[in-house]
Amino acid sequence: MLKAVILFGVFVLLSVLVSRTVYFSQKSSPVMECKTTDADFIVLSNLRLNRFQTALQFQTISKSAEDYNREALQNFGDFIVKNFPHLHNSSLVELEYVGNYSLLYGVKGSNPQLKPYLLMSHLDVVPATNLEEWDAPPFSGDILNDHIYGRGSIDVKQCVMGILEAVEFLLSTGIQPKRSFYIAFGHDEEVQGNSGAKMISKRLKEKGVHTLEFISDEGLPLTEGIIPGIGKAVARQVSIVGVSEKGQVLLRLSVQDAPGHSSMPPKESTIGILAKAIHKLESNPHPSMLGYGAETAMLEQLAPEMNVIQRFVIANIWLFKPLLSWIMSQKPLTNAMIRTVTAVTIFNAGVKNNIIPPLAEAVVNHRVHPSQTIEEVVEYDRAIIADSRVKIKIESFTDPHPIAGFTDNDFGFQALKTSIRQVWPGSLVVPGIMLANTDTRHYLNFTSNVYRFSPTYMFPGDQNRFHGINERISIKNYEQVINFFYHLIRNSDQTGVTSVHVHHQDL
Repeated sequence: MLKAVILFGVFVLLSVLVSRTVYFSQKSSPVMECKTTDADFIVLSNLRLNRFQTALQFQTISKSAEDYNREALQNFGDFIVKNFPHLHNSSLVELEYVGNYSLLYGVKGSNPQLKPYLLMSHLDVVPATNLEEWDAPPFSGDILNDHIYGRGSIDVKQCVMGILEAVEFLLSTGIQPKRSFYIAFGHDEEVQGNSGAKMISKRLKEKGVHTLEFISDEGLPLTEGIIPGIGKAVARQVSIVGVSEKGQVLLRLSVQDAPGHSSMPPKESTIGILAKAIHKLESNPHPSMLGYGAETAMLEQLAPEMNVIQRFVIANIWLFKPLLSWIMSQKPLTNAMIRTVTAVTIFNAGVKNNIIPPLAEAVVNHRVHPSQTIEEVVEYDRAIIADSRVKIKIESFTDPHPIAGFTDNDFGFQALKTSIRQVWPGSLVVPGIMLANTDTRHYLNFTSNVYRFSPTYMFPGDQNRFHGINERISIKNYEQVINFFYHLIRNSDQTGVTSVHVHHQDL
C-alpha cells in the first residue's frame, strides 16, 4: 500500500513538472517588422548622422556634484535648439531650461484624456581616460569600420539625439500625437542628478503634473548570450527591460580599542577583528531572492528558447531553486541578478609600524535586491558578523525601486516591447532588474511604471566600453535607435498596444 502511494505521488509530481515544462515551451507570437521601405521608417541621412557626430564632440563631462563642464553643456543646448527647427518652432512644444542646463520639453497631444508619459535621457558624460588607447579621439565623433566613436555614443547621447530626431521627424510631417508626453534631459546624471533630474521632477510638479502613464529611461541594452550561467546560452538577441532598480546602502564597519606597542600585542587586534568580520560577510552572501523578483519572470520568458533540460529546471523553479541559485551564483552578472551583493570597497587601519592600531574601519557597499529592505540587509550583516565589537553605521542608502508592471495588461511595458520587436523582430523582450543606478529615483513619485532600456546593441566585449575605452555605436544601430523612439511615440498614442506594426494613415 505504501509503495503504491509513493508511486502515485511520484507520478503526480512528474505530471506537474512535465506540464509546466510544456507550458513554458510556448513562444511569443511574431510581430510585423519595421522595414526600410515603410513610409514611417526614418533613414539615417547624412544630416542626421552629422548631427550625432557633432553631439559627441561637446565635452559635457561631469566629474562630481557641481563639477561639470558648464560651457560645453551650454553649447550643446544651443546646438540642439538651432538644429531641430520643427521641434523648437512648433506650437505644440514648450521648452524650459531647468538648473540652467537641463532641458524639459512638453509635447501637447490631441487627446487630453490620455495620461501623459515621460522620455528621459541625460546630456552629460563621464571623463575619457587612457586617451592613447582609443582608436579614435573620444570627443571626435569619427567613423571607423561603420562605427561612430565618442564618449557618450552608448551612454547616452545616442538616446538624447535619437529622441530628438524621432520628434523632429514626427512634427515635420505635420502630425500631432494623440497622447501628450514630456522629454527630460538632465545635465548631471553621472553625478547623482541633484541639479538636473531632481529639479526637473520638482518643476513638473509645479506645472501640475502629478501622475504619468509610464517613464522610459536608459537601461539595459540588446545583447546575446545574456545568461551564461545556465549551461548553453540563449543564442538569440535578448532585450531586458529593467522593471526595477537595485537599491544601495553604504555601511561603515569599525572596531576601536586602546592603542598599544607591537612588542606586547593583544590576542586580537582591531585589524584582526575587522578582517574576521569582513571574511564572514564575503563567505556568507545574502540569500538568493530567486522566485521573488523580476529575474524569475525573465528566466521563465527566456525558457522557450532553451533546451529541454533548461526549460524543465526553469519551469519548476519552485523545486529547483537551490540548484538554479547555485548555478547563477557562479558568475558575477547572474549572481547580481538574484541577490543583494556585497563589495568591500575601503579598508583603513594603522598609524605606525610599531603601534597596535586603535581603530580599523571598512566600507561595505551593498547593492540591494528589490525583494529586500535596507533594514533586512543591515540585520543580516549584524547576525553574520555576530560580534558586538564591530560597530555598523549606515553612511548612506537608496531604497530599491518599486517593480513596474510587465504583464500583457501593462501599457508601458507593452509599448516598449512592441517597439523593440518591430525594430528588432528577432529579439526576445523580457523583464529584469537594473543592476546599476540611474536618476529615475527622482521621478518615482509620478508612477511606479518606470522602464529602463537602452536601444543599443552590444557585441561581445562591448560592455567594457561603458565608461571605458573606445566607446562606440554602429551606424546601423544608431538608425535603429531613432526608429525605436519614433515607434515608441506612435505606439504610445494607442489606448492598447498590439504586436502588429501599424502603418499610420497620417503619413
